[in-house]
Amino acid sequence: MRWQLSTPILAVCLMYLHFGVTWNTVVANLVGGLIFFWVDKFIFTSKIIAPQWEVAENIVCHDCEKPVFRGYRLVRAKNYDRTSAVPEFRCEKCSQIKLDKQKKKGIIS
Repeated sequence: MRWQLSTPILAVCLMYLHFGVTWNTVVANLVGGLIFFWVDKFIFTSKIIAPQWEVAENIVCHDCEKPVFRGYRLVRAKNYDRTSAVPEFRCEKCSQIKLDKQKKKGIIS
């Protein structure tokens, strides 16, 4: 959706500026960058957006210590941020159990 919002800005710059195609494109990208830098910053740093998960393959579950093909860890949510923590991947079952515990504690909504 964010990319679609930038299309009208690029189109207006390309249609109404009279610097030539190359310079119109440069100006359009500068204008788009000045506007969408803040949109992108909000998207990637906002805690009100959906939780961010990391998935890894061929891991040993941190809780049950079983080797599994795919492991999960919650990286960031509204009141939860483990971006700089040592990753602890869990199998699907253990990940769901931890998620339920965090929801009960009110850490994750």
